[in-house]
Amino acid sequence: MRAKLAVHSRKRKKSLFKAAKGYRGGRSRLLRTVKDAVDRAREYSYRDRKVRKRDFRRLWIVRINAAVREHGMNYSQFIYGLKAAKIEMDRKTLAYLAMEEPELFAQVAQTAKTKLAA
Repeated sequence: MRAKLAVHSRKRKKSLFKAAKGYRGGRSRLLRTVKDAVDRAREYSYRDRKVRKRDFRRLWIVRINAAVREHGMNYSQFIYGLKAAKIEMDRKTLAYLAMEEPELFAQVAQTAKTKLAA
């Protein structure tokens, strides 16, 4: 009995075309082009899941730096002061406080500043 691949190859093709749904032109209609487009899209999505983390961290640092400068420090001094005061807050939380709760952030900044001076 010979092996027949129709079912499996149809399933593979269907999944590729489904992944390429919404692509324009041959990128959603021609098998070889679809394969290339889907492979590239998957590479980018894998890479960009890592890049998104970097981008958010950079954004949080910019926001913290801007807020801290109003209190007479820069970002690196502020982080050093936090470590000296044994305040363990991640940058996401600090950026949120800087944007949404400025009076609470001012207290944290003041604590860091006093530890920095000591």
